[in-house]
Formats: sequence, structure tokens, C-alpha cells
Amino acid sequence: MKLLDIGEVSERSGVAPSALRYYEDLGLITSCGRNGLRRQFGPEVLLQLSLITLGKAAGFALKDIAGMFGEGGRPELPRDQLHARADALEAQIHELTTLRDALRHVADCPAPSHLDCPKFQKLLRAGSLTAEV
Repeated sequence: MKLLDIGEVSERSGVAPSALRYYEDLGLITSCGRNGLRRQFGPEVLLQLSLITLGKAAGFALKDIAGMFGEGGRPELPRDQLHARADALEAQIHELTTLRDALRHVADCPAPSHLDCPKFQKLLRAGSLTAEV
């Protein structure tokens, strides 16, 4: 098995060496040893880093991501948590889409004043731009 130097892992994964050291401190990844002062990793670390990056992008905390790795760093993805996060993302997408549409309406409203616009007044009464437009 060819070991990868921390610099090579950083370059290939796009993860800064400081983050690699932090992930190792948290137990998310494990180095196999050192070559001088430089940490060495097995090639499996690249898959682990891809999963960590994906988990972070999906909004999982690092401690939650740490629980998604089993023996030897093999992924053990909790399907129920993945479904729950996907549902939360879907709700967030809906809220953001509604907010986008409301902002576009307010920006493009032909009324002389936004206060003369019935849809804008409805938004104000609702107390939130995420209300139905």
C-alpha cells in the first residue's frame, strides 16, 4: 500500500493540511505514521475526506459525521439521518424559493410605492418575506 504524504492528500482532496490535522485530532481520519515530521495516510483517506466534505455541505456537524464511520474508517451511513437531512434541505429550498420570489416581486412591482402594492402589504402583515406571495 502506497502511503500519501499530508501535502499530497491536501492537494488531491482540496482540504488544507491544518484541517487534516484537525480531522485527525477529532478521530475522523487516521494517519499511518510519519515521514520525518510529515504525516502519512493510506489511500482510503481520500474517500473519507470526500464523505466528510459531502457531509459538511449537507449541513452535518463534524461530530455527526464522525459517527458515520465504523471500524477502520469504513463508511456506515445512517439512512434515517440522511432522509431527515434531505427533508430539512427540501423545506429550506421551499422557504428560499418563496423568499426569492417575494424579493423579485418587490423589486419589480409596478406600483408607484411599495406601500401601494397589495402583495407587498400582505407580506408586511404576515411579518415575513417568506409568506406566500
